[in-house]
Amino acid sequence: MGFWDWISGQFIDVIDWVDESHDTMVYRFERDGNEIKYGAKLTVRESQMAIFVNEGVIADILGPGIYELETKNLPIMTSLQHWDHGFNSPFKAEVYFVNTKRFTDLKWGTKNPIMVRDPEFSMVRLRAFGTYEIRITDPKQFMHEIVGTDAHFTTDEVENQLSNLILAKFPTVLGESNIPVLDMASNYEKFSEYISDKIAPFFGEYGLQLTKILIENISLPAEVEKALDKRTSREVTGNLDKHLKYQTGNALGAEGGGTMSDMLGMGAGLALGQEMAQNMSQKKSDKNIPPLPTKNEQLYHIALDNESKGPYGLDAIKEYIKKGIVKKETLVWREGLSDWVEADLEFQHYFNATPPPLPKK
Repeated sequence: MGFWDWISGQFIDVIDWVDESHDTMVYRFERDGNEIKYGAKLTVRESQMAIFVNEGVIADILGPGIYELETKNLPIMTSLQHWDHGFNSPFKAEVYFVNTKRFTDLKWGTKNPIMVRDPEFSMVRLRAFGTYEIRITDPKQFMHEIVGTDAHFTTDEVENQLSNLILAKFPTVLGESNIPVLDMASNYEKFSEYISDKIAPFFGEYGLQLTKILIENISLPAEVEKALDKRTSREVTGNLDKHLKYQTGNALGAEGGGTMSDMLGMGAGLALGQEMAQNMSQKKSDKNIPPLPTKNEQLYHIALDNESKGPYGLDAIKEYIKKGIVKKETLVWREGLSDWVEADLEFQHYFNATPPPLPKK
């Protein structure tokens, strides 16, 4: 700084600050050598507070208003600097302007999914993000804990720390809320208020107030969301069988030609064919099911494919002998037998009643 700059600086007697950045939390008024003229005018605007620091010690904190820097306005500074003589030479001190307005649209979000218990899905992993708002309520505490000697302190310098503070407490709050995942979307506002009440006290340790926290989204992993979409689609269609028949009928009755119509008809035909094949397979399977045994009927177990099948009643055994499923050497067992025996010993008369194979030509 040149000589004339130093001279002009001695006659500057107006100290004020206008925030044009919208993100500055604390600003130190720059003076050469920290010299401030005795009797200078200090303007503290609404949503501001001024902090005087003398030799590393906070001497005075002033709210909105216009002050003349002299002994009657600065009683603490008077005791520190012995101003009772009323001299007019400049004194050395630092003036910090603290922005007490509300800082909005600060971002927070989970870096990794949070595992929580859910009454419907048992355990789920959740991601969440949103915004929050803060303001400085205790300038002295904020200077001690966060700012230090930073001449230009912005929200960027504290946003990460505050976001980490939210995320450190968020899983606990999420677990304590007991709100099902599917009900969170309809309870974002209430949930935000609940989180604010739980986390706000920790902001007070920094001289800050958490005025609001907003939840923009709480999401499930992509795989779970796809499963939910499929489940929702099935429930929207109602009865799946009736819905398939309805779509098939519409496709078969679609007028006009062209590739799309052909594709619809082909898809409907395939769907109808699959349904018919399933029905035929079901009927065929039904024929292979033996009749239920009558009450107090003797029941038999049959060794088929190295596995014990049954128990079956006599009518079922007759049917199996007739179809050739049970042969003379097939092992059978019933209650009262000590071991498995060949079917011929138990059902000899049934085998004899079976016609012999047709003679070869």
